Order: sequence, then structure tokens, then C-alpha cells
Amino acid sequence: MTDIAYICTTCGVQQPPSAKPPTHCPICEDERQYVNANGQSWTTPDELRATRKIDWRELEPGLFGMGATPQIAIGQRALIVPQPGGGVMWDCIPLVSDESVAHVKSTGGLRAIAISHPHFFSSSVDWSESLDNTPIYLHADLQRYVQRPSANIRFWSGETHDLGQGITLVRCGGHFRGSTVMHWPEGAAGKGALFTGDTIMVAADTRWMSFMRSFPNYIPLNRPAVERIVAAVEPYPFDRVYGAWWNQVSREDSRKRLKASAARYVQAISD
Repeated sequence: MTDIAYICTTCGVQQPPSAKPPTHCPICEDERQYVNANGQSWTTPDELRATRKIDWRELEPGLFGMGATPQIAIGQRALIVPQPGGGVMWDCIPLVSDESVAHVKSTGGLRAIAISHPHFFSSSVDWSESLDNTPIYLHADLQRYVQRPSANIRFWSGETHDLGQGITLVRCGGHFRGSTVMHWPEGAAGKGALFTGDTIMVAADTRWMSFMRSFPNYIPLNRPAVERIVAAVEPYPFDRVYGAWWNQVSREDSRKRLKASAARYVQAISD
């Protein structure tokens, strides 16, 4: 029997190949996530390919989004910035299919996969291997959360990492110590865009953003953590913020909106 790289149905993070499903998911057992009330359960890459389709969208010139339908686990979508010599994929989805790989290759392929935090590690190793062993960039502070080790993972340290062609990874902390955002200077018609996962969460009212240690378990961040996030992105010009889901986009004046959102948040958690 061939070993299977099982995927958690709650968080969508893939485990190392094994002969039978794992007994637990360390990502879900962390206080920032949760184990499904009905118990731990798993799916497989083959099951996802048989039951899901790719949702591929152009979000603005030079930027594509890729999700799965119906939703898998948390339901995030990946972002792809095509560039000469290979683009960058930001965050991942669990579904890796011939269709999804073909879409990414149609943009020119990848030179890097960068991931914001452990909840979006997803099937990143399968993605890497399907795209000519594209390097996966993770902050070193996230190393302990890696469930499926791979020689394709590159751990970077410090506060920033240059991916070339203007794209920069920035460690913000907050949600996780190694939580990262990505700055794309050509986004928003040259005004700059931030890809934030849920380090900076675009709210339902997209004029505002928020910050949490755990969103599903309602654990807030403290004032120093929020101020550190804002300070980390201060050097980078941006007019747009892309969160982790399709509807989470702050489309204009996002720099001012981030500062206003941080001030509102700090006031709300103060006495």
C-alpha cells in the first residue's frame, strides 16, 4: 500500500506520507486553532482532486488569485504574482491538481513560494514538487510548526527577506512570532500592495482592519504586538491590502486605514 500525505479537514495542513491517518493534528491542537468538535478527521489529495475544482481569478493587472470550490478547511486562497523568470506564490491551498498546476504554469511558473504562517502551510510541499521544486520561504521562527519537512523549504531569519524584483517579505509577528506579510511595490497601479494573510485581517467593513492572536478562539493581541505590526510595514508604500480570503481587500488609502484601525483597536482593548 502506498503511503498517503493526509490533509487535516479543519486546518487544511498536510502531514508527511504515512500508511494510515495520523492520530492528531498539532496545528489544530495549538490554542490559535481548534480540533473539530466532532473529532479529528482527514482527507487525501486524491479525494480533493475528485471533489473540488479550481477557482482562478484575475484580481488586478499582474495579480491572480487561486482557491478551491467547494471550500476546503479554512478556505483561504493563494495569490500569484507573475514575473520574468518565474513569479511568486503567496500562501497555499490544499488542492494540487493538473488544472491548478497548469494555471500557475500559464503565468510563467514560479521562482518562490512564500507563506505567512502555519495555518496556510497547506499542501506547500506538493505545490513545490509539482512546480520543479520551487523553493518555499518560511521565517525561521515558524520552523517548529512545519508538519511536512522538505529539502525545498528555505528558512530565513531577521526582519525582512528580499525575494528579488521588488518583492519583500516582512516579519510582523503578532498572530505567530514568525508571522510574515509580503510587499509588492507594483500592486495597486504602482502605489504598492501588502499581502497579509491574517496577520493584518481585513474586516467585513473593508475600510477597517484588525489583529488577533487567535481568530476562531477570540484571543486578542496586546498593544505592543499591534504597534510592532504597524511599525514593521511603515517603511513600505502601499495603497491596497489583500487578506487571506476573496472578499478581504482594502482597496484604497490602506496605509491610513491601517493606522486608524490600529488606533481603534488599541483604544478598544484599553481600560
